[in-house]
Amino acid sequence: MIVKIFSSAIRGIDAYIVDVEVDVNPGMPKMDVVGLPDTAVQESRERVKSAVKNSGFEFPARKVVVNLAPANTRKEGPAFDLPISAGVLAATGQLKTTDLASFLLIGELSLDGSVRAVNGVLCSAIAAREYGFENIIVPFENAQEASVVNGLKVYPVRTLNEAVEIINNKNKAEPLIKSLDIFALENKEYLLDFCDVKGQESARRALEVAAAGNHNILLVGPPGSGKTMLARRIPSILPPLTFEEALEATKLYSVCGLLNNKKGLISTRPFRSPHHSISHAGLVGGTSNPKPGEVSLAHYGVLFLDELLEFKRDVLEVLRQPLEDRQITISRALTSITYPADFMLVTALNPCPCGHRGDRLKECVCNSSQIDRYWNKLSGPLLDRIDLHLEVPRLNNEELLSTRTAENSSAIRQRVMQARKRQQERFASGHIFSNAQMQPRHLRAHCRLDETGTALLKKAISQLGLSARAYDRILKVSRTIADLDQCENIRPQHLAEAIQYRNLDRARV
Repeated sequence: MIVKIFSSAIRGIDAYIVDVEVDVNPGMPKMDVVGLPDTAVQESRERVKSAVKNSGFEFPARKVVVNLAPANTRKEGPAFDLPISAGVLAATGQLKTTDLASFLLIGELSLDGSVRAVNGVLCSAIAAREYGFENIIVPFENAQEASVVNGLKVYPVRTLNEAVEIINNKNKAEPLIKSLDIFALENKEYLLDFCDVKGQESARRALEVAAAGNHNILLVGPPGSGKTMLARRIPSILPPLTFEEALEATKLYSVCGLLNNKKGLISTRPFRSPHHSISHAGLVGGTSNPKPGEVSLAHYGVLFLDELLEFKRDVLEVLRQPLEDRQITISRALTSITYPADFMLVTALNPCPCGHRGDRLKECVCNSSQIDRYWNKLSGPLLDRIDLHLEVPRLNNEELLSTRTAENSSAIRQRVMQARKRQQERFASGHIFSNAQMQPRHLRAHCRLDETGTALLKKAISQLGLSARAYDRILKVSRTIADLDQCENIRPQHLAEAIQYRNLDRARV
């Protein structure tokens, strides 16, 4: 008897439907799995046999053939254990087949028949809804992420017996109901706040500008000046995630198995801070079995690279594509996968190897050749892609001992949201959502300068030796500053402030 069960597989961050066809016929007791299965899928034969027997069911002493269709795509992971077991039980009359076509099943089985959590359940739930399935059976630990998909009945199970009971008595089973009102409340939760930051008024202003336009920023200063403290508070001033943004970010974490299963949906903007020893694959994704890297896990959030020049230069250079295209494409011999990577890059570094060049308290011990070698790790093309360069000096004694409470993140966030709203209205007819994403045609339309501004920018280009890309970045930042001031046109003072944020261009002249 041939039975068809429906499951799903992941490609990139999207899922597609897999038909699990099970055929039980007289012959030598043997179980074969075909359809380009990887090792984990091949090993499901032994897990399925033990799980079926230890759950009180009978495993057929006949020839069992399992086909995973379409057969031209590679199937990976243990998520097919549950649908294969259900297929065997249905083919041997131990499971009703009446309502099987309305169910999609996902789950790994233990030898005792319990169901383990798997990666990518949210992607599978979205695919199930798109393909018209009414019900989905998932591991209990993955139920919260699946339940955020509207129009789909989610049935969490802890054991194979529970899955069989749900299918056999569909009308009596109660699906999990998720309230998305919790998402709006969780979206406001941030433990770190800018009110904790003492002094650094110019840095706070620059970070507000960067957040308002989604601009990349580089912080330069001696150890202990507060660079990391400032960077870690940036998510608290960014606009709240929309539901669509949260769903896409959650898919990435679900595929990687990094999702907090208690919440089911990422409610605050991601903040990723990889160590400087990270590899190419860790940063942008890859390996023989491509997975999202840190640039994708920071999607709609912040990617913070502390001690930037401690990273290998060739690793930093792979950031060029995601910084320009807001996505990263990983090509392999048999496949090519594109992951989203729309993040705000925040970097921090010391001004020299010892960290005290220009420090008011400690003298620098580096010679000029050491400093040149240090800075040569940062290429000009990558530096051009960073919109704001900011010096973060060490606090003086008065600032350090001050008890005055600084402006909190909530107040800054309101101004950032107002500026973002102006940008959304400006680009309503396009496919961009912030000033940092503007293309040349947008610059011509929305970044017109008067005679004074034109003369000021021409002088800056001449004296600083700015590249064409740096010229565009200045216009984008000045447009954001004008939005914060609620001005329709870019004024000379907006342009002057944007030019001041190109500190490293001045330093290299």
